[in-house]
Amino acid sequence: MSTQVRSHSKINLGLAIGPVRPDGFHGMATLYQTLELHDIVTVSATLLDSAKPSSIRLSCNHPGVPTDARNTAWRMVEKALAALNIAAEIRIEIDKRLPVQGGLGAGSANAVAALIGLERELGLELAGAEKLELAAEIGSDVPLFLVGGAVLGLGRGEEVYPLPDFPSYECVVATPEVSVSTPQAFRDWDARIRSEEPASQVRDLGHPHPAIARPIQAHSRLEWGTHNAADLTGAGDSDSLRRLSRSLAASLSIPHSSGVSPQRGDLAENPLLALVRTGIENDFESVVFPQYPLLGNIKRILAVPDPEAPEQSALYAALSGSGSAVFGLYATTEAADAAQRHLGRMGITSHRTRTLPRMEYWREMIEPS
Repeated sequence: MSTQVRSHSKINLGLAIGPVRPDGFHGMATLYQTLELHDIVTVSATLLDSAKPSSIRLSCNHPGVPTDARNTAWRMVEKALAALNIAAEIRIEIDKRLPVQGGLGAGSANAVAALIGLERELGLELAGAEKLELAAEIGSDVPLFLVGGAVLGLGRGEEVYPLPDFPSYECVVATPEVSVSTPQAFRDWDARIRSEEPASQVRDLGHPHPAIARPIQAHSRLEWGTHNAADLTGAGDSDSLRRLSRSLAASLSIPHSSGVSPQRGDLAENPLLALVRTGIENDFESVVFPQYPLLGNIKRILAVPDPEAPEQSALYAALSGSGSAVFGLYATTEAADAAQRHLGRMGITSHRTRTLPRMEYWREMIEPS
């Protein structure tokens, strides 16, 4: 027997980059949102006598995906077996449908899908907090896939807090053949910040930043009402972190109904628009778009597919992570269709999908046998 798991993707609804921390990572704040678009991860497992060592075999239909211990799914399963203190023979197959290194969290999602498949195969389950700790060791984007829906990410992205869900929106994800280096994007961001700061105000990166001096541990169940966004990110000297914190606090404090009107004018009816109108943005765009003008052009197309039909404009369009995927969210299927047609005329590959609220994310995760 084996277990098939849908390995869903994510986008970033805003991403703020903070200063470099003592551990070498940048402090960050972002709002993750899971998508229906997914890979398929199939896991089979057989328990072994405790005297025998575990064995893991991994295969993938994409030649660019490593099939050894470099793979996030491999590492997650290996750590989970150690945490469970058991030996097993594991087989992992990844049916890759998502772009590799496209800013959609595909590899991170594969790790969580492999863990969920392993638990179902063995009939065992790690505690939620322990799973989050393992996920954070694997990668910054991994813990969010143990929550799903709308998720606040802090620290380097691995400190995750479930937020009130947005309703599901139509989504178009453009995946051009552009490779963006995340480390280089961070270096370009640092260079940009240094060039904008007077010499006397350049931060000493060797000391803890106030916003991350007291890191918050990852939690699987933390109600949004117990913290203010500004409290979570701290009161440091990062304009980006402070701006996104205020945007989240302002938009999520607006009372709204459980449904969303298809009309775009009433903020109380549309929490996503309430958030967008606070001015959320992805800091990476300021350094990635100048290097890759095509990505900026794609965002403009996704935002306004047809200038003569403003009703088809996106509710929100942005780069996901450091790219190269760019997405648009739409109130209607007609608007999403228009955006995808325009991209097609330009020869740009795109995918139609929708955002997945938390309950749907978990309900759709296990692929029917």
